[in-house]
Amino acid sequence: MLDLNKLRSIDPKILCIGSYPPIIQSILDFDHLTGRPEPSVTAVIGGRKKSERFFWGKGEILIPHYQHVSKLPEEFSKKLNLFLNVTSGRRVYDTTKLTLDFLPGILGGVIFAEDTPEMHALALFAEAEKRKKFIIGPASVGILVPGYLKLGAIGGIRPEQIASPTIINKGTTAVFSASGGMVNELINILVRNNIGISFALSFGGERFPILRPRDAFLAAENDPQTKDIIYFGEIGGYDEYEIADLINSKKIKKTVIAYIAGSVSEMFDDAPQFGHAKALVKYQKESAREKSFILKNAGVNVCNSFREFVNLLENLKPMAINTNIDLKGLNNRKKSLFTSSISEETDNDVKINGENLLDLSKGHTFSYIVCAVLLGKKKISPELEKFTDLVFKLMIDHGPQVSGAVNTIISARAGKDMASSLAAGILTVGNRFGGAINSASENWLKGVGSDIKPSTFVEEFASRGEYIEGIGHKKYSLNNPDPRVQELIRFAEGLKKMRYLNFAREVEKITSNKKSNLILNADGAIAAVLLDILAEKENFATDNLEELIEIEFFNAYFLLPRSIGFVGHYLDQKRLDEGLFRLPKEDILYLK
Repeated sequence: MLDLNKLRSIDPKILCIGSYPPIIQSILDFDHLTGRPEPSVTAVIGGRKKSERFFWGKGEILIPHYQHVSKLPEEFSKKLNLFLNVTSGRRVYDTTKLTLDFLPGILGGVIFAEDTPEMHALALFAEAEKRKKFIIGPASVGILVPGYLKLGAIGGIRPEQIASPTIINKGTTAVFSASGGMVNELINILVRNNIGISFALSFGGERFPILRPRDAFLAAENDPQTKDIIYFGEIGGYDEYEIADLINSKKIKKTVIAYIAGSVSEMFDDAPQFGHAKALVKYQKESAREKSFILKNAGVNVCNSFREFVNLLENLKPMAINTNIDLKGLNNRKKSLFTSSISEETDNDVKINGENLLDLSKGHTFSYIVCAVLLGKKKISPELEKFTDLVFKLMIDHGPQVSGAVNTIISARAGKDMASSLAAGILTVGNRFGGAINSASENWLKGVGSDIKPSTFVEEFASRGEYIEGIGHKKYSLNNPDPRVQELIRFAEGLKKMRYLNFAREVEKITSNKKSNLILNADGAIAAVLLDILAEKENFATDNLEELIEIEFFNAYFLLPRSIGFVGHYLDQKRLDEGLFRLPKEDILYLK
């Protein structure tokens, strides 16, 4: 049910099902020009992006993307009240139904796609009726409520089209048509003559519009702001008969000006198919002549030509408002080259997560600032801060014999500079050396999340012939435990649940029974404790943790401290100055 009073009373929060940047940008420009403090488009469903950049006035904003409506954060789900579906016709039913199922607070929305299967349109009509929602379309350019809401391409997509007094300011004339092109043309005629619009919508050109013309007329009749109704009809269907019945039964009392296009079809032996699926005369009652006659008998001011129709529109009472709308710098905008969400350099200082760097450095530890930068968060729990400090101390170096240190040392002795020598060391980092924290995190997260038994978890890796990242060490074993791991486990004892660490240690019991050095190593321990801290103290949900693994957050806990160790080895070699390193011949096995 379309209720204009309700639409004008809400704070629009729109979910875009699919991305159509020109339409989304036009909605944001409308919001900005009407003085809305924040964008009405809240999120986009679909695509592989995490976010998409749009202009907000002269500046830019990021609108988040989510793979599925079920993945929407709770704070979004509660606020969303409208949708705009720009997916393909074959996906319209499934995506709209899912949206209505997952978001009961949705009032209604618009379906933009053409060629939606008729059975899907009829099924969505039934859903809308059952749930008491309004759905405009399929094949609709949307609904416009001047000063309040632009939901779709209606009214135009360029700033200069939207920056009109009749689009920005509320008026008293409702505009209806099945055709998106015609509803925009009618809006354009009213705009040129400064005639105010109460609301405008296109039903959509498909055979079975979900929101029917009769529904729009009733919405206009129940809208105190609407005084006149402008209707552009077409051949085909029986909508005009329903409208005439509403007028004859006094359910529609407001002034209606109408034109029914398609009288030329009577000149053909066989009625032609016009642009829309519905615009086809199968029976005489569907002709423009018969429809015009029935509306005229009901008291509608029906025009005999489009020119006469335009003349009547131009003679409507204009709005008494300032016709100069400031585009507020919406022309000639240019997108930034890239986006940063953690820091900013101003004319006077540098800010980290919005806080002055000098103030941040005076009030917090280095570990706190590291966590804030890595996570893009302003507030970090004491547990995460202290654990980060502990890990960085424990992982700063592990002797000159490990891969990264060897490469750094060899580069330094070859006369390379600090940056090159450090890069040589870092380039050795991977799943076999130092880069296993992220993979171990993925193992523990999947193991706990799938509620699998540790024994089954181990057997699955064994059946694939794969190593379990986070398990095993060349030097340490049950009889010679890694003191770093023991310290990391002791730190975790202050946590309440330790789901990930407990799972990792259960895996260790199984693997170390097979071989004594298949113990929980430093990578696996760091991964498990970090997961527990992030879940318990930072309130990260599984989805958040999955994203951190995807972007390789956990490996920063090796790369950052070990980079200091590599730099130390570089400086050590420069001080010692032993010259170019060359492997002795006897240290190489030559295969014959």
